[in-house]
Amino acid sequence: MPTFEGSEAEISYEQFGEGHDVVWVSGGGSMGSDWHPYQIPYFKRFYRNTTFDNRGIGRTRSNTPSPWAIEVFARDGAELIEAVCDPPVTLVGSSFGSAIAQQIAIDHPELVRCAVVMGTGAWSTGWGWDFQKAEIDFRKAGGELTGMMGVCHYAPMLYPARVLGDRELWPKLRGVLLRWMESGQNEVSLIPQWEASLLFDQRDQLADCHVPFHVIAFTEDIQAPPQDGEEMADIMPNADYHLLEEMGHGSWYGHAHDALNPFIKELIDRHLP
Repeated sequence: MPTFEGSEAEISYEQFGEGHDVVWVSGGGSMGSDWHPYQIPYFKRFYRNTTFDNRGIGRTRSNTPSPWAIEVFARDGAELIEAVCDPPVTLVGSSFGSAIAQQIAIDHPELVRCAVVMGTGAWSTGWGWDFQKAEIDFRKAGGELTGMMGVCHYAPMLYPARVLGDRELWPKLRGVLLRWMESGQNEVSLIPQWEASLLFDQRDQLADCHVPFHVIAFTEDIQAPPQDGEEMADIMPNADYHLLEEMGHGSWYGHAHDALNPFIKELIDRHLP
């Protein structure tokens, strides 16, 4: 797996396909490889896709200690884009990865043709603040969420109730989530990544960001309620808001990817020559 030596981090990344550059930005507790099972097989037929591990997780290593602000995560991504892509690129993010993508567009608009962001908002507030703060405090007090307890905690945050009750799909997702728990990556990355997600506030900056955005919200998303994405799209001068029915925060991962992938492709293609 190749690495890029950035100003503060050795960034582990992979590339698939040819053509216009699409850069996939992972959420908290998620590695670049999490895009590989459900997105890359589809999108590598059309574009050159770059996935990477954010600092704090996977094979990426930072030479500066946490805490890291959202601007630091964005700088890593921007440096990688300049080094291994042909900007301007399309950014696709989920959750904390969306916040990173938003910051890249704010700080380096020349690098971004458009951004497609899912399960996001302009700042952490309300339920989202309380949820993240409780998890961070729990970890700082020495708590862990591992094994099936971790699976049962996160599954309702990621998928709609109808998915959890699907007698065929749920066992598959349970196995996927259990492997994630067993990797230990969520425990390692949670504090340094979630603290940045807890404390960011991009409202003023996004109001002046003219990069084209597509803000995707899900009706069953309880990690990032749809109102958060709608508020963000209203703030921005060049953003379209898309509310998708019967999907949750992690539906792109093993649930509704067959529907989401062509939808995302259509959004990307709107901005290509």
